[in-house]
Amino acid sequence: MQVDFYHLTSMPLERALPRIAERVLESGARLLIVAGDDAQRAALDRLLWEYSSDSFLPHGCEGGEEDADQPILIAGDVNAANNAQHVALVDGNWRDDALDFDRAFHFFDEERIAEARAAWRSLGEGDNVERRYWKQNDAGRWEQAA
Repeated sequence: MQVDFYHLTSMPLERALPRIAERVLESGARLLIVAGDDAQRAALDRLLWEYSSDSFLPHGCEGGEEDADQPILIAGDVNAANNAQHVALVDGNWRDDALDFDRAFHFFDEERIAEARAAWRSLGEGDNVERRYWKQNDAGRWEQAA
């Protein structure tokens, strides 16, 4: 199990998440995107349709008749109705249920850094969890820092 911590400093979630989602789909895997807030989930739904004029990320929002068929599913909790192997926690809240996936992406900003550090420490105590910390350099590119 791999957990990637993404510290959002200069690049907002709206630019980082679609790139991760594209890579997950290119690998042939499915993605569950988790956000606890209804408004954030609605904004993510719009984002995945509109983020690029020359690309599109097929997805749905939890509660539809075809949840199981969605390559990307946006949900309020860690329940992969689409049988996703990867989960993106995008509201800054770590959820231990993410450990049931092959890979977890934990996005957080400065407001949630204390919680992210606590999650990092607790995951370091577990077996079979590879943790990676990604930060942005001065050019806005992601660099693995730990």
